[in-house]
Amino acid sequence: MTEIHTPRLLLRRWHDDDLAPMADINADPQVMQWIGDGSVRDPDQTAEDIERWEEEWDEEGFGLFAVELLASGELAGFVGLSVPHFLPEVLPAVEIGWRLGTPFWGQGYASEAAAATLEFALQDRGLDRVISIARLGNDASENVMRKLGMELESETTHPVYGFPLHVYAIDLTEYHA
Repeated sequence: MTEIHTPRLLLRRWHDDDLAPMADINADPQVMQWIGDGSVRDPDQTAEDIERWEEEWDEEGFGLFAVELLASGELAGFVGLSVPHFLPEVLPAVEIGWRLGTPFWGQGYASEAAAATLEFALQDRGLDRVISIARLGNDASENVMRKLGMELESETTHPVYGFPLHVYAIDLTEYHA
């Protein structure tokens, strides 16, 4: 089982009891405003998401980690690696992404978990490059990308929804945790 410990977080594979808290996160319009078309997701859709995320772990050897607070055991959301199939122009690529519930915003959890995930990508999975994609206006996510040492590589348009996207990238051979 793949686990990463940071000073405040446990990054781990998904458990059955993660469904309810992740469904709550996915049902929050404030969280979902930057995801896809901005629609919230119901518990059945969240269950399908978690199943797909676990399949990616099995198929790719990486995936989205459930992010658990060490102090309380609460599920904060996810941070991890995935293949951004929705944006074919960047493929082949591996994307780092995150989605945390609003109570966990503004406390550095996304940056802490993402930095550990980049180290995992380089040291454990041997990836040499990672990208991250943000919808224009999602300043909080772009701030995390810059904190990770990522640089704006290109601007494009979402192929389905038509809104502008920023693609950030980092060469992990130059990454220093």
